[in-house]
Amino acid sequence: MSLAGNLKTVSFPDILQLLATGKKTGILELKTSTRQKEVSFKNGNIIYASSVNASEDLLGNMLLHRGRITKEDLNRAITLHKQTGRQLGTTLIDMNLFDKEEIAECLKLQIEEVVYNLFSWQEGDFYFHEGSKPKNAPFLIELSTMNVVMEGTRRIDEWLEIQKVLPPDDVRLALATSPKTKNEEVRFSMEEYRVVTLINGERTLTDLMSISPLGEFVTCRAVYKLILSKLIESNGKVESAQEEIKVNEEEVVLGIIFNLYNNCFYRIRNSVDSILGMENRRFNDFVSQYRSSIFAYFPGTDPNSELGPKLDKFIEAVHALPKENRYHKLMSGLESMLSEQLEFVFQLLGDGVYHHAVSKVKKEIAEPIAFRRELVKRYAIDENFYKSIKRADKVIKMVRG
Repeated sequence: MSLAGNLKTVSFPDILQLLATGKKTGILELKTSTRQKEVSFKNGNIIYASSVNASEDLLGNMLLHRGRITKEDLNRAITLHKQTGRQLGTTLIDMNLFDKEEIAECLKLQIEEVVYNLFSWQEGDFYFHEGSKPKNAPFLIELSTMNVVMEGTRRIDEWLEIQKVLPPDDVRLALATSPKTKNEEVRFSMEEYRVVTLINGERTLTDLMSISPLGEFVTCRAVYKLILSKLIESNGKVESAQEEIKVNEEEVVLGIIFNLYNNCFYRIRNSVDSILGMENRRFNDFVSQYRSSIFAYFPGTDPNSELGPKLDKFIEAVHALPKENRYHKLMSGLESMLSEQLEFVFQLLGDGVYHHAVSKVKKEIAEPIAFRRELVKRYAIDENFYKSIKRADKVIKMVRG
């Protein structure tokens, strides 16, 4: 089976479903310029996953973060593992530090952490090496690929809600001095308790993710619930060791908007083209109404194409608008464009393709929220974005009756 391409045209969940239904055995390799991951399959089920040159996914670090091994014992195990050539998990069992069931549990968590992280990838080359087997797995653990697809899709939607509440990366977190609860008893889930024990008034969310034994998603979900329960609060910002170089904030914000909406319109066009083909005239005729003023910079073509619009030209065009209302004009126009295009997809191709397009579009907001959370919130970029989707949903519910 020859399966290769880029995640811009074939999503990771679609690849997983294809391998599962085909009951394929082999290794799926995915990589960008900075990251590389591998997922191994046997008869369509996931049996192993790893990040190449990424220490956060290594078994030893996971055991260390979970408090299951000391640094000294881990170093001894790593030395022995290099001397003998036996896998680290097997070495830890040989040293009587763990039994096979404990290593299997941690390996399962490692596999899930690697695979669920891939659901957020919007681009990256992939290639399926049919028949290949993982070389560095101490032993294999079988996970239902279709169950992973369902959980990964659910996590993406949940992650979008979580990101709205999480604090900026430079805010220290502390336990609330006067928790506002309805009764005297405070109850934690196990994951919330484990995160609470790491909060000391000095650590930021980034610090918590780096030392938590639960993985990034579960840690952030616990922080999200603790914030909503008003059990943790801000303890001020981390003071920078040196004065940061200030950048033009407006240009950074325009860059976020430019990339976000260009990616969204490309996802919508791609959803339509995958059904009707590249010669689809009705959709092209519909979107031609937006090819004027600053909105001509959002054509719905591949954002990475050499022929695509350029950010610097877009910023020049925005700066040419009257300063007092340029941002309002831009955002209100993009809000209308996004909702109207989603509505047209529904009218043209029905519920299934509409929901597929909405799902693709919603994923695009995850990266700007994660990496520019403070700016996104301050300029209400996320608010405008979700308003567009809600507006489309409202219109479609009225059409359905």
